[in-house]
Amino acid sequence: MIPRPRLARFLLLTTVFLCAACGLVYELALVALGGYLIGNTVLQTSLVLSVMVFAMGVGSLLAKPLRTRAVGAFALVEGLLALIGGFSVLLLYVLFAWVGIYTEAMVVIAFVVGLLIGAEIPLLMTMLQRIRRQEAGGAVADMFAVDYLGALVGGLCFPLLLLPTFGQLRGALVVGAVNAIAGMAVVLWIFRHQTRRMVRGALLATMAVILALLGGAYAYAEDIEITARQRLYRDPILHAERTPYQEIVITRSLAFTGDRDLRLFLNGDLQFSSVDEYRYHEALTHPALAGPHSRVLILGGGDGLALREVLRYPDVEEVTLVELDPAMTELGSGYGPLRELNDDAFADERLTLVHDDAFNWLRSAPGPYDAVLIDFPDPEDIATAKLYSVEFYSMLGQILSEDARVVVQSGSPFFAPRSYWSIATSIREAGLATTPYQVDVPSFGNWGFVLATPTPTPPPLTLATETPPLRFLNEDVLHAAETFPPDRQPPPGIQPNTLMNPVVVDYSRHEWQYD
Repeated sequence: MIPRPRLARFLLLTTVFLCAACGLVYELALVALGGYLIGNTVLQTSLVLSVMVFAMGVGSLLAKPLRTRAVGAFALVEGLLALIGGFSVLLLYVLFAWVGIYTEAMVVIAFVVGLLIGAEIPLLMTMLQRIRRQEAGGAVADMFAVDYLGALVGGLCFPLLLLPTFGQLRGALVVGAVNAIAGMAVVLWIFRHQTRRMVRGALLATMAVILALLGGAYAYAEDIEITARQRLYRDPILHAERTPYQEIVITRSLAFTGDRDLRLFLNGDLQFSSVDEYRYHEALTHPALAGPHSRVLILGGGDGLALREVLRYPDVEEVTLVELDPAMTELGSGYGPLRELNDDAFADERLTLVHDDAFNWLRSAPGPYDAVLIDFPDPEDIATAKLYSVEFYSMLGQILSEDARVVVQSGSPFFAPRSYWSIATSIREAGLATTPYQVDVPSFGNWGFVLATPTPTPPPLTLATETPPLRFLNEDVLHAAETFPPDRQPPPGIQPNTLMNPVVVDYSRHEWQYD
């Protein structure tokens, strides 16, 4: 007989709640890590969820013979789950950095974690019935109500509490510790009179070892992360941070020219090299400013380098820069090496800075704008693909002045031709006339842009008469940039990218060989 059955039942249901929250956090942590390291968030989400749900079914079946020893079996299951789930992010990050393995290891870990989560419910149901015999339907309803509530809380805590407070590595370790205490200590205390002292002592000692391992890993997590991260980059890391939106890394070395080479990476993808970024940003900026440019809009470009080029025109009256991640603009305005590179552009009084999702901001944006620069990361996943969609460019067209000019960075027509021409097709599908062009940026290779206007005819690729002195771009370079040789012509069958059919993600994944 369980003493104080109401309290025991309450504590056991609390354990169900906490274990459900921990289980969902493990799932979300694997999805988030895959999105950061590999990209293609849809595929990562599908892999994690499908493997874990399948494994949960297998775990439920395998737990059936363990119901006769439900207390000890549950404690062991939770100990293993706390250890494997808690270390899952750290282990996968280390394997990715040192061995170059991720997807295969993630599938194995997701399966094992799902197996252990699936074993929980049959064992918990058995223990709940031991406390107080209950009609099966009512017991199942109580169990799943608390389980789903725990999943809700875990799902909300992951992005709103765990990631901002602890980060991914330490967040998973903290959840592992909560899992161990809730799943082992609480259950062993509830059923202390039904468990032999030797078994109880062994399980508590096991829990102590697990907590010690998790605590040790927590203490060294930052050092491990720094060392693993450096393995992913050729040059010494000057700055690294993980924001709610992305991982930002800045490296610095000496280039072959002897110049200092400052590089910015977002989620592992190179955004610029200070040795040749002027080529990219001149090609992005100045063709758009060849027409009226009193009011300029920059979408993306939180590093301030495109902004630097815009502000070189004294007749620009106002610039609005829309950047999703405040951490990026804080670096651009406050981090010495980057601030030096962008000529302290964020201090200019003509600038209005907006931190918002560009897609949502466009829906109520104040127009009209004379020139627009669109400098987003490449469309590797659904989140960025919407920023290259027909719908996005259609909304953009509504805030353009009559003679406005727009330039969109569009990837490489040589390395990713289907992605590049899909973007150009999407812009035309939105009713804008286009002029595609390409330049060579040594750090990137061949790189492409699309110049667009709301006029009926394609806009001329030219420079304004009042263009400030440039290091790379001139009329001859622009004339050559319009010419695409036979191996860079549009491939047949290219489709526009839309919200409901984000083909550019599939194009990018196959062309850039994302794993």
